Parts: sequence; C-alpha cells; structure tokens
Amino acid sequence: MKAPRHLLRPIGMLLAFCVLAGVLVAGMAFPGALALGLVSNEAGDSVNSVSTDLATGQLPQTSTITDSAGAPLAYLFDQNRDPVPADQISPAMKAAIVAIEDRRFYQHQGVDWQGTIRAVVANSASGDVVQGASTLTQQYVKNYLLYVEAETEAERLKATEQTPARKLREARIALQMERSLSKEEILARYLNIVFWGNGAYGISAAARTYFNTTADQLTVPQSAMLAGMVRSTTQFDPVANPQAALDRRNLVITQMQEQGMIDQTQAQQALAEPLGIVDPLGTRKNGCIGAGDAGFFCKYVTDYLAEAGIPMDQIVRGGYTIKTTLDRNAMEKMKASLNAQVPANAANVADVMAIVEPGQEKHRVLAMGSSRTFGLDASKQETSYGLPYEPVNLGAGSVYKIFTTATAMQKGLGINYQMTVPPSGYASPIYVDGNGRPIPVANSSDSLPEKLSVTDALAQSPNTAFIKLEEFTGVPDVVDMAVRLGMKSLATTPFVDPNTGRRTDRSIAEVTKAQKQASFTLGVSPTSVLELSNVGATLASGGKWCPPSPIDSVTDANGQPVQVTEAPCDQAVEPGLANTLLTALSKDDQPGGTAAGAAAQAGWNRPMAGKTGTTQQHKSAAFIGIVPQMSGAVIAFDNSNSPRPLCDGAGAPFPCREGNIFGGKTPAQTWFGAMKPLLEGQPVQPLPPTDPRYTEGGAESKVPSVVGRGQNDARAILERAGWKVSTRSVDNRADRGTVVGQNPNGTALPGETILLQISSGEVPPPPAPPGDNGDDNGGDDGGDDDDDDN
Repeated sequence: MKAPRHLLRPIGMLLAFCVLAGVLVAGMAFPGALALGLVSNEAGDSVNSVSTDLATGQLPQTSTITDSAGAPLAYLFDQNRDPVPADQISPAMKAAIVAIEDRRFYQHQGVDWQGTIRAVVANSASGDVVQGASTLTQQYVKNYLLYVEAETEAERLKATEQTPARKLREARIALQMERSLSKEEILARYLNIVFWGNGAYGISAAARTYFNTTADQLTVPQSAMLAGMVRSTTQFDPVANPQAALDRRNLVITQMQEQGMIDQTQAQQALAEPLGIVDPLGTRKNGCIGAGDAGFFCKYVTDYLAEAGIPMDQIVRGGYTIKTTLDRNAMEKMKASLNAQVPANAANVADVMAIVEPGQEKHRVLAMGSSRTFGLDASKQETSYGLPYEPVNLGAGSVYKIFTTATAMQKGLGINYQMTVPPSGYASPIYVDGNGRPIPVANSSDSLPEKLSVTDALAQSPNTAFIKLEEFTGVPDVVDMAVRLGMKSLATTPFVDPNTGRRTDRSIAEVTKAQKQASFTLGVSPTSVLELSNVGATLASGGKWCPPSPIDSVTDANGQPVQVTEAPCDQAVEPGLANTLLTALSKDDQPGGTAAGAAAQAGWNRPMAGKTGTTQQHKSAAFIGIVPQMSGAVIAFDNSNSPRPLCDGAGAPFPCREGNIFGGKTPAQTWFGAMKPLLEGQPVQPLPPTDPRYTEGGAESKVPSVVGRGQNDARAILERAGWKVSTRSVDNRADRGTVVGQNPNGTALPGETILLQISSGEVPPPPAPPGDNGDDNGGDDGGDDDDDDN
C-alpha cells in the first residue's frame, strides 16, 4: 500500500536534505564533489574569496571627526557601526542572543544539522528547505554578504534570496569559519555586524541608541530586548511597537532561564523591568549636518581629504578618526561675532570668516564659519555650500592692493616711497575698456594729498594711486604674486565669460594676465575667504606659504596613522619683504585708516596689520587682519543668485538700490568682534622687524641726488643709473642751468621718469604792493622776507 502523498513529500525532502548535508561535508574535503548536483555550481561561486575576506573581520564602520582637543565634531558613516572586541560585550548580551537565536551554538561546527532537519520537516508543507534553522555563524555570513559585500540593490537581493544555493553557500562558508575562528570571535563578529533598527549597526551602536550605554554595560533585560529584535527590527521596534517588543523581550528572558543562563530570581527581576529605552533615542546625525556651527569646517575637512586621496566613500566605511585643527574657543568667538553683525536668518546676506594660524611647517585652520546656518533647509536661510572657503564671486575689493604692493616691493619699492595720488577721474593708460578707451578711476575721497607713503596709501586706499602703481608693476606679475601668497584658486578656477556666462577652459589667472586687466588691483576677482586669511598667515610666517590645513592627524580603524598628502610649504617671498609689508599694513586701525572706526568701537589696542576692501557697486566688502598669532579674513556679501548692492547702517546689512557697505563696516567689525575676546589674556606681540631694503627700497630704486649740478651733468648721471629724465625751467637765483630740484628724490620706481627743475637764473620782480588811499597806518608787514623754498 502506498503512503499518502502528503506524507511522502516531507520524507522525500528530508532525504534530499540529508544528501545535501553529505555533499556539503564532502565538498569541504573535496570541492569537486559539489559538481555532483544540488545547485553546487551556483553555491560555490566566490566561496573561497568571501571566506578569506570574512576571516579579516573588516566591517563598514563610523568615522569620527574631532576638534583639536579630540572631542567629536561629527560622525560620517554608511552604516552607523563601532565594532568592539568580545571582551567589551556584556556576558548577558552574548547569552541572550545565543538563547533565542542558536541554543546549540557552542555544540555545532557552523551548521546545526539537527535543527536544520527539524526545520525541513516543520516547513515541509511549503516545500521550502531553506527557511529557518540558520546558526549564528550562518547568519553572520549572510549579514556579511548583505552589509559588506553587496554594493548594488541586485547584490543585496541575491544575498537574501530564499534559495538552496544561497543556503548551501552560507553553510559551506560557515563550516570554513568554524575551523579557523573561536566561538567567542564568531559571536562577537555577529553582534558587531547585525542591524538593530533605528540606524544602529552592531551592538555598540544599539546599546547607545536605545539605552545610552556601552555594550559592556548591557543588563539582562536590555540584552534580551536587543536579542529579541534580531528576528524583525520592524515588528519588535520598541518605539513603534512597545508591547510587541516587551513580549518578545520577556520570551528571551524566559529562554535564558530555561537554558540555565540565569536563575529564577534574575529572570523575575528582569521580567519586572520596563523596556527603559531613552527618549529621544541616542541616534547619531550622519555627516557634517551634525557638526552644528562647525558644519562648514567639517565640509572643508572632507573636501580636503578627498583632494588628498581619501574620498568620502572611503571615509564613511573606514572607521577613521580624523583629528582636526578646529579650536572650539576660536569657533565660538567667531560665530558669535558673525551673528552679532548679520543674523542667521537675514535674507540674501552672508558674513563669512576664516582664521588661520601662521607657521613655518604648517598653517593650521583654527576656525571658519558663516552667519548663515549650515544645513539643508533653504526656507530657514540654511546652506551647505562652502561659503567660507569657496570663492565669493563678488570679490574682496581693495584688499588686493596688498598684492600690487608686494609686487612693487619685490621690484625695488620701499614702503617709505611717496606714491603719487592722482585725483579722481585719472585716466590710466592700462585701465581701459574693451575698445581701449581709458576708464576714469575714482577715489572714495576727494581730499587726499598729492603724495602718500606706501604705508599711508594702504591705510587710506586711494584707487588712483594703486592703478598708477600697477602701471609700474604690470598686471601679470601682480596676479602671479597673489597666487604665490595664497590665492591658489585663481589659478585653478575656470574663468566665466561675462558675456555668455559660460565657463572657459582657462583659469581666472590666465585670462586676467592675458588681457592685462588692471582692475585686478581693485579686487574684482572671485575670492576665497579662507585663502585670503591664509595670505595673512603667509606674511606672518616670514613669507612662507603652506596650505591652509584642517588636519592634525588621521588614524584608521586599527589606530594606525594614515598619511595625508598635503601640498609642500613654499617660500613665496623673502622674509624681509613679508615682515616689512606687515608694517606697511599697520596703520589701517589707526586714525585716518579705513578700519579705525571699527577698531575704536571694539577698544582694540594691539599691533596689527590690516586692509579693507569694497567692490565698486557695494555688493561685497572685505577685511583682512593679522596679528602674530593668527590671521583672519572676512567678506560680507549678497549671496543670492542676483546680487544687489548692500546698505550697512545701524542694523544688519541688507540689499538695496544704492549700497554703502565698506570693508571698514561689517567686515572689520566682525573681525575685531571675534579677535578682541579671542586674544583676551594672551600676551601682546609686536609685528616683526622691518628690513631696510624694503623700507627705503632696493639699490635699483635709489635715485642719485643731482640737485646743485649742471643740467647736462645731472642728466648723464641719472641716465647712466637707468633713469629717464625730463626737465622743467623754473625761475630761481641759482646759476642758469643749475638743477634746483628733482622729483622723485631719494627713491623712485625703477623705470620712473625723474623730473629735474632747472634754474632760469632769473628771479621775477616782486609784485607791486597793494594800493592804498594815502593813509599811513604805520606798523610793519608781518616780517615776511623774500626767501622762497623752491
């Protein structure tokens, strides 16, 4: 008599799985045996390579960005995981997971044949021989294939597909693992890899997320709840389904008691405990969003590391500890000053700042930030764009006169040189439009003297004087100087054609030099605030440029140092030039300087170097300030897609029709507002000593004095020294043809024309005395004599 069909089916399946087990065991010793059938070809794919990777135990884990003191700033992860060794996982957690998931864990060798056969019989009605009965070792293999190996959705589906091939593959790898790893190691790896819901991967993240504790401190009821969640993090989520989670937890506790892992008293105490999850959950914010005010700094760190060969996709899985240069105190003082000037929710206005520490071997970025909040909600005026380090398209205005001055000094100019200050309307031969017509240059004041020393000119900032100085230096050399001192993005950022709005294949620096755009000294080029701050650090480092680095150290998941490739430092200009240029910039905070009002308002009383800048239409304004300890730069600008002029009055700047913002207003006020409290208590340090070569000028700028010589002799002397000469006759008592004056006298720009005043040998008769009415009032004429000081 034949057995009923419904009875034959489970018996046949049981026999089939027994054959499968035999083939599997045979396959361990003789891999070729798998070719006998039972989907052996599919199951054997990549088994050896996967098991080799599994042996290393490397898991995707969270990278941590810290400040300079080692306190966490942000966490970056693909999977929020912090693996811990077996001895840092509580015994209760190990017991709970074994009790509910694999009670014969310590008896089997990776595959629980007894449980598997029982599962086959239990599931026979559905005909599925692969459901249930997975050991913790097999589950670890499945999770590894899912969370580590799989990179695409198709690979993730394959890692969880319900087929005999997958089951066979997992079983074979599990058997291999059990031959090479201890039970404790396998158990720890399983607990470190499994997903616990609510963004927590691994037991360490789960303990922190649900209980704000560490894996080694997990109690019996806490461990039981977590162990119970493994079957379904959705069904047994203690937040969404607290009763289901509680019932499941209690089942685990009961299983622990029945298996002798805890006694009755411990079980009763555990059952009486509430779930006890923290509110809110201790979840981590992923990425720089979690860094708060340091979000812009954090983003710069990740961009910097990507340039150094450590890309984000590597960081979010690598478990790195990235110790940055961020100084919390500097960040707090800077952010407070930024928002004191421009509230975070101010529309279409951003105030951005960066602070860099000088040094001969490294320029550490101490802080950077914006008045805007780092975030993704544009309706709240948040932004994740790198405002403090990406170039601001509106420029930094007259701050760029620093580069023209440095170029002139390198060519022989001394800072005591008396610069000519043409009046507004000056038509320079190099400042022309596209048709070659001169563009009149204007100054912000019409009451400037005809001559100013370089130092006074930097403090008072007449445009005409620096356009004229650029006639001597040439535009290309000034651009190159800017790049050398730190404006590196000028040489890498593509030039945008103003007529078409399209990016070209040439850099800003290349186009500016090729077209000899004299407006460069007026700061019209896109400017990175961070780079500008680093220019000050270069000058304060004796002319040594180093990249503005946000990195103190990087270590991998095993605590081993990771080399970060950074650009080497470079001596941009000679130390004497850098030191002397700082002194040339030292009057901006003094009476008459463009930042004097902001300095007085802050009660500033330290030596400093500084320079303000304002773009022509008042759409942006800037300030750079330097003390020996640090350099900071600020730009305030309309950061909307259609920038307008900014008005700067009693409140925060705002877009308007005709702007009045200047570098000496919001930008300088921001700088002093941050630096004054930041430097409080630190010793007052003087600016470095000057170099006579750069105060009085080099030999090439020394003009021989020819006053008193004959005209021909004087001309010959000057022309032999390389100067051009022009003459003008003046009435004077000296012998005819005698030089009675020269301009410039002492120092001049190389190539400058020396004007000689030649005596006519005659003195005109004095003017007739004023007429009178015949009255004789007596007295004298005030004691004037006939001498004049030609």
